[in-house]
Parts: sequence; structure tokens; C-alpha cells
Amino acid sequence: MKVLMVSSEAMPFAKTGGLADVVSSLSSSLAELGLDVKIILPRYYSVDRSKLELLSGALGVPMGFGEEWCAVYKTALPGKKNKNPVEVYFIEHEKYFGRDGIYGSAEEMDFHDNPSRYSFFCRSAFQLCRKIGWFPDIIHAHDWPASMATVYLKFLERFNSDFKNTGSLLTIHNLGYQGIYGKNNFDYTGLGWDVFYNAGFEDWNMLNFLKAGLYSADKLNTVSPNYAEETKTQEHGFRLDGVLRIRSDDYCGILNGIYTDIWNPKKDKLIPKKYSINDMSGKLEAKKALQKHFNLPEDPDIPVIGMVTRLSEQKGVGELFGPSYGSIWNICTEMKLQLVLLGSGEAWCEQEIKSLSSRLPNFKVQISYSEEISHLIVAGSDFFLMPSQYEPCGLSQMYSLVYGTLPIVRKTGGLIDTVVNYDENKGTGTGFMFEHLTPQAIKDTVGWAVWAWYNKQEQIRDMRLRAMKQDFSWEISAKKYAALYEQIKTEQTGAERIRTAE
Repeated sequence: MKVLMVSSEAMPFAKTGGLADVVSSLSSSLAELGLDVKIILPRYYSVDRSKLELLSGALGVPMGFGEEWCAVYKTALPGKKNKNPVEVYFIEHEKYFGRDGIYGSAEEMDFHDNPSRYSFFCRSAFQLCRKIGWFPDIIHAHDWPASMATVYLKFLERFNSDFKNTGSLLTIHNLGYQGIYGKNNFDYTGLGWDVFYNAGFEDWNMLNFLKAGLYSADKLNTVSPNYAEETKTQEHGFRLDGVLRIRSDDYCGILNGIYTDIWNPKKDKLIPKKYSINDMSGKLEAKKALQKHFNLPEDPDIPVIGMVTRLSEQKGVGELFGPSYGSIWNICTEMKLQLVLLGSGEAWCEQEIKSLSSRLPNFKVQISYSEEISHLIVAGSDFFLMPSQYEPCGLSQMYSLVYGTLPIVRKTGGLIDTVVNYDENKGTGTGFMFEHLTPQAIKDTVGWAVWAWYNKQEQIRDMRLRAMKQDFSWEISAKKYAALYEQIKTEQTGAERIRTAE
């Protein structure tokens, strides 16, 4: 089985969020199952080409205003030495990718030419296959920047013998990001205006890349079973719930896994001391190091609540940090705890958090992203706070669970699929959950966890061990993807036979 992953991000080359982790981890796990997997990415400035192999000859990509030319680089995913190494190909185009930022920058939050950038990137995937003489059984596209790959396949490339048996899967990592731009960008795709309407691009007189992908891909999936159901409702469907209900027979949820070679307290090289359910001393060492890093009193008896998050409305930052009604002030002034945060995002939130931290001695922040500090927070905290407005899957709560750090989360998306709510009468559960996203609900649930810390220590210990025994590795999910690929391949081969007979 040959699978081409088309993605705008993949670790360790380009990352803004969990998408990058998922693409690389899933690809490695599929390769371990024996699949032939390749990844195609743009070569952003952040990707050091001196560490890549340049393929000879330029690559021509036909677009709406003529042929575009680019270079192609190659490497392999680092890590395990699989029998089938995952090759990673990079499309270098100075005009589109020779800049700081992936989707935008500090000066331009959303690049105005993103429609052209990612249309070109998706079309280049087919030209790359021709260049290397390798034609996939499945094109697996991820989120709106890669969704044009499914459109090109259905309405253009499948009529070519090279791709006549190729099927497609589009994975929705976050339905809230759809790639909506002006219709004037469509001509550059090189597709006819009949495709604009037949492929479902039309969206209130705008161009919607994700919507077109949802119409065009052979199968659709998202990153948790519960989120698959939520996105078919008006509340969580971001105006695409109708499309997903229409395509419900072709739509499913497969829970993300985590890369347990990296996120594993027994193997983690980024924490002071490794630990396991048989020896938890390393967690105390991590807590001490975390408190020291954030200039907090080094007290093992006080609960530490950690956050590693993108500072956006989706993550519940308004209800937690909002200047007029956020719950953080009451949490930090009324409860005996320490709270640390690593993250960056919306300017108002960064400024408000810095102001709060200067006035709250038990609230410390680092406005940035650091892989090392994120591991330290997950390992050294006692609780991990995720008050998400919505959460397609969430990886952080799975990281925290396997590190014995109990999540405090809202009941939404993949958080429901991965966290079991605490029952203080039975002492069961793996975390603390609340229903409605309000400042009071966040405060009450944090208070509940802190109460359990001081009054139910034995239950907290049992919950930690229960959480750490869970298996969130990619092996189970990768097998489900492999089965879905087989289904797509079988159906596509049958469809091609019918087309040939006609």
C-alpha cells in the first residue's frame, strides 16, 4: 500500500500545532505496519536545506496562469529505522515559501496569497509523483491547505492513467479553519468554473477550500469519534455540518495517538529524571525543576497546575483570562496552588497574561514555545488545565495522562474520548471535567481538583497510576487508518472498472 501524505506541517520540520505531530507520528506508525509512506511539505525558510538532498532537475507545475517552476529536496523522518523509511519531500518555491511564517507572520496574520501558495503546493504533489516514478494508492490530505489535492485528483488527475486507481482521504484536524478567500483566487487553480460549483467551492460568494475537499475526497475522517459526531451539528459544524451530514456514510472519527518514543516519562530525555508507575521519584524531581524554572517556591505539597496552549478563543482564554470576567484572578487569590503557563497567540491575551502574572505571585508565564519546557510542564505539574471552547482531539491531555498529570478539561470533542471524570465517592476517573464554558465553571472545577489534592491524596495517587497505564500509542489508530485505506482502495478500484466498462 502506497500512501502520500500531503500536509502543510510535519515534525520536526514545520509546526504551529498538533497537526505536525500527527502527520509525522502516523506516518512512522504506518511504515512500521509495512506501508510505503511518503510526505510532501513546502520548504519554508525555517527548514534548513543544507541538511536536505537536492533532487536533480527543476519541477514544472502547470497552474492557471502558466507553468510554475520549483526545486525539490528530500530527506527522511528521524527516529526509528523502519524497514520502510518515511521519505519527506520538500517543494521549494521562493515566491510562495521563501518567507518567515507558515500561514502568516506578525506583520500579516494570514498571507494574502495563501490560496495560490497551497493550490500550487497541492498540484505539485502530482508532479512530484511523476518525477520520482511513484504513484500512490492513497492520497491522504490534511486540513484545508492540502484539500486541493483531493479536488485535483477527482476533477483532473484521475483521468490520467497514472492516478486512475488512486483514492483520497481528507482528515479534518480542526473544522474551524477552512481557507475562505475571495473568488478571484480561483482562476489560478487552473480548474474550470464548472468545477468551482461542482466541487462545492462556493461559500456565500467566497471560495472555501475545505468545503471543496469535503465534497471531493473519497472518504473523510476527523481526529476523534466524539468530534465526528459534534461536527455534524449546527453548534460545532462551522456552517459545514450539512455537508458532513450528507457525507456521513463516508465520514468517521479515528482518535489520534501520541508518539510514545518522545512523550513517555520512561524515555523522556527532556525531563530531569525518567520515571514510571514503579518509581515516581522522577515526577517529584520534575516538579522541583519546574518550580525553580518559573521562580516559584519549591514546595512538593502545593499543587501545581500547568498549561501549554495556543492563546486563542478556541482554547477558552477569554473565560480564563478575560480582563472583565476571567476566572484566573479568583483561582489564584482564593486557592493555595501554583499555576504556570507556556504559550503565545492573540496579542490582547499575551498582554493580559503578563499583567496578571506581575500581580499574582503564584501565576507564572512564559510567552513563547519551547519543546523542553512543554515536557517539563507536563511532567512536573500535578494537574493540566484545558478549558477548551472546542477540541477536535487534543494531544496535551493525552500527554499529561501518560505522565500522571491529571487533566482539568471541558466536556467536548476528543477530551470526552480520552478523559474519565473523577467520582469522589468511588475514587475512580482520570481527570476533572465540566460541562459549560464559563468562568465560574472553570473556577469550580479547578477548586474541585485542588480540594481532592488536599483531602483525597490516596485517590489522587490511584488516579495517576490509572492514567499512566492507558495506551495512547499510534499502533491502534494506525491500524484503523490502514483498514480505511484498504476500503478506499477497494472501492476506487471497483469504480475504475465501472468507468472503463462504460
